[in-house]
Amino acid sequence: MGWELVSIALLGVLALLLISAAVEDIRIREIADWKNIAIALLAPAFWWSTGYQPWPDVAIQLGIALAVFGVFTLAFMIGQMGGGDVKMLGALALWFPWQPLLNMLMVMAIAGGVLTILLVVERRIRRKSGQPEIPYGVAIAFAGLVSIHQPILNHFG
Repeated sequence: MGWELVSIALLGVLALLLISAAVEDIRIREIADWKNIAIALLAPAFWWSTGYQPWPDVAIQLGIALAVFGVFTLAFMIGQMGGGDVKMLGALALWFPWQPLLNMLMVMAIAGGVLTILLVVERRIRRKSGQPEIPYGVAIAFAGLVSIHQPILNHFG
């Protein structure tokens, strides 16, 4: 029972970090490195509290996170994503096994599309020219929050 509470507490801290990152991205269009570092550094404590084994569990999780970081770094390199967003995705990938991570990425893509449409419409209503800067950290944080609700709400089921 004790380790379950630790894992729930860590998911709660993750949720607070995601909310804070989303608010910051809305306000200044940046995500502080310390938030992404905290997300990444808390993942091993979560692994430990949930019984991950160094081999193969941790190794697989590190490989998944590296792959996610690599793919989204390419998006950054072609100007489609901000650096803070890429770092947050890499850090979040440390928390989720591959299937929940794929679900999170799907939710992120949908939320990012909705956010983009809303900002484009807002620019047209205000008659502003150019492309809006999308605070994609909001979509990432939303997807992360949707993904962590399952372990918290169904942890004792």
